[in-house]
Amino acid sequence: MPNTKSAIRRTKRTQAQAIVNRIRKNKYKSAIKKMSAYLDAGKMKEAKSFLPKFYSQLMKIAKTGVVSKKTASRKISRITKKINSSKK
Repeated sequence: MPNTKSAIRRTKRTQAQAIVNRIRKNKYKSAIKKMSAYLDAGKMKEAKSFLPKFYSQLMKIAKTGVVSKKTASRKISRITKKINSSKK
């Protein structure tokens, strides 16, 4: 239990930030699930149209530090590679 005023405030802030991080992590996971669902179903047209929004969502989440930038870039790269190789 925090004893000082600043420790109490810091605990409240940490709890609030944990909620925000959880929400962002869920957005990250849902974006990946949505894209992989398109790819698994073979809906390349929908996957291509969702790709710019997918980039944007992943990089916004990576910018805040919930997921590292390298992880987001790796996901984007692999999914882009799948989309590009499917049309050949």
